[in-house]
Amino acid sequence: MSEWEHVILLSADALRADHLSCYGYQRTTSPVLDDLAAESLRFTRAYSASSHTREAVPALLTGEYPDVAVDENYRLATETVATTLSEEGFATGGFHSNPFVSRAYGFDRGFDTFDDDLHLGQHRLVALAQRALDKLRNRHYARATEINERSLDWIDSLAEGQPFFLWNHYMDTHGPYEPPAEYARTYLDRPVSDKDAQSLYQRAIADPDSITDDEREQLIDLYDAEIRYNDAQIGAFLDALRERDVLERSLVIVTADHGDAFGEHGYYEHPRYLHEELTHVPLLVRPPGGTGEVVSTPVSTLDIVATIEDELEMEIPSERASLLDPPAGERSVFQQARREDEDAHLRRYALRAETGSCFCERDRQTDAVEFVGATERSLRSALDSHVERRIRRENGTQSEASATADDEIERRLSALGYKE
Repeated sequence: MSEWEHVILLSADALRADHLSCYGYQRTTSPVLDDLAAESLRFTRAYSASSHTREAVPALLTGEYPDVAVDENYRLATETVATTLSEEGFATGGFHSNPFVSRAYGFDRGFDTFDDDLHLGQHRLVALAQRALDKLRNRHYARATEINERSLDWIDSLAEGQPFFLWNHYMDTHGPYEPPAEYARTYLDRPVSDKDAQSLYQRAIADPDSITDDEREQLIDLYDAEIRYNDAQIGAFLDALRERDVLERSLVIVTADHGDAFGEHGYYEHPRYLHEELTHVPLLVRPPGGTGEVVSTPVSTLDIVATIEDELEMEIPSERASLLDPPAGERSVFQQARREDEDAHLRRYALRAETGSCFCERDRQTDAVEFVGATERSLRSALDSHVERRIRRENGTQSEASATADDEIERRLSALGYKE
């Protein structure tokens, strides 16, 4: 049985692993996470199950591939780890401000307290009031300081000795990159207004070829400054846990839903590709008392739920692994991403293994699978078998549930750079 009383999952939106100093980045962007990594299991080859929030976070919270975790309209279609832990007697709290994983999409399921920053509800009748509130606050997501404050207030509200599961999802590293001035000065020679930062980010998405080398470097500087800010706030949160005598009684997991691109493949942000920049995420797992170990075996964000369930002595799928008992030897992890609009019938899949990577695209209308690039035969065969299994699972578990987000959610998503 587990040695921990609490489970704390801290995830950052759009945080790629190779921009953290504990993952070898040339800048010291993450001094807090560097220290945490020294007393954690640090996974050097951790991969998200997908490349964008609408599929990556559902997989992270459910331990299921996106084609099972959400339906065709990205509504939650299966139980999350919050439900599992609630049934085990844990209090459950979730705090974030990403509309794609809000109550509008069913992600409050299993949480006793679920603060998705949509304070005035999900209905069109109050959308104008929500807009007015956001205009006064001059932002489109809750800063890490706010997420920390809300989640700590929730911890303080719990009865003494109550085990809990807490999920904090931080949006600061998601574009548009608008770091607080004191952090922006760390990397930028001159101030950049939030308006200019937003404009540059939106243009990078819409017209990537227009971005000059200097503008690309400016985007990276702004992004790195956001990482430094977010790192400091995670540090403040961990300090608050120590003060409450909570940290040493908790299993703490730090990761990201996906990364962000800076023109490496001709695009910015995180469109629905499965390249390394988008899917290689940080993953730190700190049990009570800490442990310092570096694990190079490929692992998936799907393994996070498996780890928790394994510690609760629950059965986990054979293709998952407990991160507290890192798998040895050769292992493959898989990823998937739906395409949208006129290409909505296409699905992308990828395999990551110690010996290499493999990519393919499937047409759902014909079930034809086309492999991308030269790949060794064994990897291609493994990915082909995986896709066949997903097709069989998908055909047997299709969900017909559907819903659309309200106007307020659409406004938030537009501000974050998502296309309608």
